[in-house]
Amino acid sequence: MRALTVAGGNREVAQDCVHDAFARAYVHWRWISRQGHPVGWVRHTAINRLRAHDRREARKHPVTEQLTARRDEIPESGGDEALRILVARLPDHQRIAASLFYVEQLSVSETAVAMELSEAAVKYHLHAARTTLRRDWTPDA
Repeated sequence: MRALTVAGGNREVAQDCVHDAFARAYVHWRWISRQGHPVGWVRHTAINRLRAHDRREARKHPVTEQLTARRDEIPESGGDEALRILVARLPDHQRIAASLFYVEQLSVSETAVAMELSEAAVKYHLHAARTTLRRDWTPDA
């Protein structure tokens, strides 16, 4: 749930996604329990629920509202709030990969399995996220 909270920027949405994933696991437990990695299945399902939520939210807002978030709106003070805003602005794959890798402390290969991407793609998204955050974030001095 921590990684989804960081990836989605909303604790309640993350809780809903995780709850839904566990509810689906319960319903399909006979099949899931024989697959060898039920934790990964639940994690992957929760990520998919978050992606679906993000798609629904994106359709609710016109493109012009999505484009209003600009770098100059970052609080002057920097710190955690500025970092949270910058992470929220990362593209979906970068935000999710960084959240799983740094918050949930999954390995690159585990992150790749959870996101259904190749390890090279996960490495690319992690690199791109780090580059963007390094460029735009200045912590409090």
